[in-house]
Amino acid sequence: MNIRCIGFNSVYGSEYSVCREPEKNVFMLILVKSSVVFRVNGMDFYVPPYTFMLYDDKYVQEYRADGSFFICDWICFDKDGDSELFDAFELPFNRPVQFSDSEFISNLIRNIASEYYSLSSRRSKMLDILMRTLILKISDFAGRHDNSQQTVDPHYTALIELREKVYRNPQMKWNVDTMAADVNMSRSYFQHIYREMFGVSCISDVISGKIEKAKEILSETSCTVAQVSAMCGYDNEEHFMRQFKKIVGVTPTKYRRK
Repeated sequence: MNIRCIGFNSVYGSEYSVCREPEKNVFMLILVKSSVVFRVNGMDFYVPPYTFMLYDDKYVQEYRADGSFFICDWICFDKDGDSELFDAFELPFNRPVQFSDSEFISNLIRNIASEYYSLSSRRSKMLDILMRTLILKISDFAGRHDNSQQTVDPHYTALIELREKVYRNPQMKWNVDTMAADVNMSRSYFQHIYREMFGVSCISDVISGKIEKAKEILSETSCTVAQVSAMCGYDNEEHFMRQFKKIVGVTPTKYRRK
């Protein structure tokens, strides 16, 4: 494989959009760290942070920011003689996927980017090993989730839309019953299918959405911690502060200072 260009924690403005025509044997891997809209074959997918997309050379690579900064890790690469390797792997092309181990993928891309811009004498060999590891990891994930994906597919669009709504509206009082009712499922089935699809419980995802919004407000505004707490749907400021520190590792005030 040959890396054409790469970026780690790339940040673009709220108006950022891409529409790139496909090129034979050229692929684009994107791990988004902000809310993003992917368009595939004319269909829009509103996805939350830590979703990845692997475009092949058959579809237009089209995506845009969803009202805020566009943050992502990305690699543009070609097969460069590794066609047999790609044919042997089962890869989730042209569909957004919520990776349960997105931190591992992000760290791997960071290592690839570091090696790509290094002057090491073993640069080519290291890049080949790291890229093969990345592709193998993605293939392994796709293979392990193949059966569950078949089960999830009939509800895919509804669940993606619900998740996008949850992340857009952290101030709402989301709970299992309201979320299940939104997609017309029973409470127990909804909890099962949500975890199967996204790799986390629906309530954990609600909390993640609140904390991500809180981080955004703290970074971009001068709102007080109490105001941020209310804007993210918390009735108790102290509860918000405890939950924020537990997930982020620092208090809201220290996060803002950083």
